Amino acid sequence: MAQGLNDLGNGTWAWLAHSNSWGWSNAGLIVDGEESLLVDTLYDLKLTGEMLSSMRAAEPRARSIGTLVNTHANGDHCHGNELVSDAEIIASTASAAEMTELPPEAMASIVASAADMGPLGQYFLACFGQFQFDGIVHTPPTRTFDKRLDIRVGDKPVQLLEVGPAHTRGDVLVYSPKDRTVFTGDILFIEGTPVMWEGPVGNWISACRLIEGMDVEHIVPGHGPVTDKQGVRQVRHYLEYVRDQARQRYDAGMDAFTAAKDIELCEYSAWSDPERIAVNVDSLYREFSGEQQATDIFELFTRMAALAGYELPA
Repeated sequence: MAQGLNDLGNGTWAWLAHSNSWGWSNAGLIVDGEESLLVDTLYDLKLTGEMLSSMRAAEPRARSIGTLVNTHANGDHCHGNELVSDAEIIASTASAAEMTELPPEAMASIVASAADMGPLGQYFLACFGQFQFDGIVHTPPTRTFDKRLDIRVGDKPVQLLEVGPAHTRGDVLVYSPKDRTVFTGDILFIEGTPVMWEGPVGNWISACRLIEGMDVEHIVPGHGPVTDKQGVRQVRHYLEYVRDQARQRYDAGMDAFTAAKDIELCEYSAWSDPERIAVNVDSLYREFSGEQQATDIFELFTRMAALAGYELPA
């Protein structure tokens, strides 16, 4: 499928970004009768506006979005919410709380100061410098839920299934059984390296197995191309592999960053953003030790910048 809007049939659409790297996220649309549901907005208002224009040109029922579901709290899936602020905006309770922690103005401030942050700032700009965070109004969910919420779009049942904490604290799958389609948010990165900000890894592996057991034809990831169950298995295998490799090094007394540098990524090295293993191993180490305090986000980006080849001071 091409970047941009793709018709999946039966009133479902996938919006695919041109890249699967930082900030370039996918979204979706489900319509039936006179009703419409949008799955996620994008990282800034320009990108979200272009997506909505394309959807409305192709599908008249998208001119008035009745429901928006944010699959999780990362800004590339919710910063554009203000452009559909008339909709009922649904997210998990955990995601709604997490959205307040890194609002658009915080990202704008980080990008504005990145030029003075040396190689770490260079890495930030490579990841996020192409997005426009200024002027975005944080638009939070108007309805929250825990575990599962069953809603309807016209005559179509849609299941919102909370599978987090995993990638973030409250990840949600949007499953339309009648369309045999599931929008996974960032439970799936296809041809790109997953990043586990939260964990535990077992929840994420269980979410992959849940998708593998669904009667679906279309699996729309948060990043990367539309996939099938083999793509889901590849993500699960990555998580299992990194978990097992990290555990060996944890038991041997190796620190998290040394372990991240030491793990051989094998076939996964071809996926985009392989440096995210620094975050994944750190989260796994916290899980192994029972440590509740998350590592400072700038420290994690410093580690990723180093693995990505940005020259950092000794």
